[in-house]
Amino acid sequence: MQCEIRLIPYFMDEMVADANEIPKGVDLIQAPSLWKNGYKGNGITVAVLDTGCDVNHPDLKGKVKGYRNFTDDDDGAEDNVTDYSGHGTHVAGTIAANEDGQGVIGVAPLADLLVIKVLAGSRGSGKYDWIVNGIQYAIDQGADVISMSLGGPSDYDPLHEVIQRAVDANILVVCAAGNEGDSNSTTDEFSYPASYNEVISVGSIDLQRNSSYFTNSNNEVDLVAPGEKILSTIPGDKYAKLSGTSMAAPHVSGALALIKQFEQASFARTLSETEIYAQLIKRTVPLNFPKTLEGNGLLYLTAPDLLKEHIRNQPLAHIG
Repeated sequence: MQCEIRLIPYFMDEMVADANEIPKGVDLIQAPSLWKNGYKGNGITVAVLDTGCDVNHPDLKGKVKGYRNFTDDDDGAEDNVTDYSGHGTHVAGTIAANEDGQGVIGVAPLADLLVIKVLAGSRGSGKYDWIVNGIQYAIDQGADVISMSLGGPSDYDPLHEVIQRAVDANILVVCAAGNEGDSNSTTDEFSYPASYNEVISVGSIDLQRNSSYFTNSNNEVDLVAPGEKILSTIPGDKYAKLSGTSMAAPHVSGALALIKQFEQASFARTLSETEIYAQLIKRTVPLNFPKTLEGNGLLYLTAPDLLKEHIRNQPLAHIG
């Protein structure tokens, strides 16, 4: 079997020289409402398994608490995570770009990042074993969330096994669903590791809440998040708008950092992976697309408040 995995293809919509805004996708999932209550991902570590990261980007300065290269880029130097693609830096910015009044801000601006380079070159391809080793490293480093905007067509047992180990260690594993969609919700397109039942598979919508034409449809999709024209960081102090389920997944990874911090404060204990997953699904709203396209619906962090408001406004039923 050819054991290669690659970056899920994505589209460059626009290069942006300068930015100073809350990206629309971050706003759409209602992240600012949780920030107002003091939940910004403090104390939560998100491992980004991708093409590396520009750790010196102004919006990511001080965010990266550890890094490791598992690829053969730069002669396999373990401490070199140079991002030759830009994809990993973009994903990292969506998760946790600093709140410093300039550039962009990530979903969880106070979360820590663990940059794990598992895809090489400008096109971002790699061996399945690089991913396996990267996930094991994230487990060993005590990550809370693993974010993977990558995929391959083949099921690979060691990959499935290490993901099961991560989930057993109470780590939430988030994957982009894939961009092989054909706009037909009745046909299945499977990408691994997103299609494993243990991972949280994220499909894409645009900023007007329409289902993205490229998003994979299958019965393993858990939820959707913004994945079109997503503004974030790229290497060299720059910004770009990119599209793909690759851009949807980090919205969920960042949101899990907020949810985990919020729920641990509420419950005064560490919640299991299953419990945090349940809290994530509570924070979705259906968009009325087929379940194979949207799973449980759009990530919407204030959904529980909307539900309370709805119940409060219902007239009491008369009996008899």
